[in-house]
Amino acid sequence: MQNIFNTLAFSPAEWMGLPKNYSVHGDAVGHMIDVVTWFMIVLFIGWTLFFLYTLVRFRAKKNPKASYYGVQSHLSTHLEVGVVIVEAVLLLGFAIPLWSERTDDFDRVLNEDPVRVRAIGFQFNWKFHYAGTDEKFGYIDRTLVSSKGDACIVPDDKNGFDDFVSDKLRIPVDRPVILQVTSTDVIHNFSIIPMRIQSDAFPGKDIPMWFTPKEEMETSVVCGQLCGAGHANMVTIMTVESQESFDAFHSQRSKESKAESVKTAAK
Repeated sequence: MQNIFNTLAFSPAEWMGLPKNYSVHGDAVGHMIDVVTWFMIVLFIGWTLFFLYTLVRFRAKKNPKASYYGVQSHLSTHLEVGVVIVEAVLLLGFAIPLWSERTDDFDRVLNEDPVRVRAIGFQFNWKFHYAGTDEKFGYIDRTLVSSKGDACIVPDDKNGFDDFVSDKLRIPVDRPVILQVTSTDVIHNFSIIPMRIQSDAFPGKDIPMWFTPKEEMETSVVCGQLCGAGHANMVTIMTVESQESFDAFHSQRSKESKAESVKTAAK
């Protein structure tokens, strides 16, 4: 079935508004979305035709007297069983294997020099905690949270002197990225639709999500979990750029942060 659908240039999900895929793993996710979309189109057409048939077949002019016996055949039962079978195939044949593959990929990604960033959600925005040029995150103590989106870095941990926090997410192209998704208040959801990836953000936990962007681009990052009155405005920007541009950004911000931390520690 996968090969059949992969030969089709037309994507019903993208035609209905799903953005183009920009991640290495996204084609597999997009394929599953397209299969589900085709299934929903078939159901929509089928039930619409059935509805129009009943309007004509059981119109009042031809059936002046109501029937109290209802449907006598078992066709509807067979159709319902068929729908359940198709849904089971989608779950067992597509969703679970895809989830299993993504889970198994984590060990491989760890060995491919990934960029690691903590994505911190709060009402109603995101902040991004980068390890500095030493590639070591400072020790995190969540009891130190003093404001929304606080990275909670222990001030006297030298591994954290060159860590820095950004309001926007910047990552390099063609390199694996591991985002440690967390929250400082309520449950949020970190969703990057063009990357075909999302993860819930729980207070007190860092949940890893990983992907590899395959093109330079700029897109919105949204919260996919209703989190309060400002939920609809919980949007930030993610930029996928060249490795050289990312290195320049990362080095400069890390240098500035280390200088400020050393200055603060000396007081």
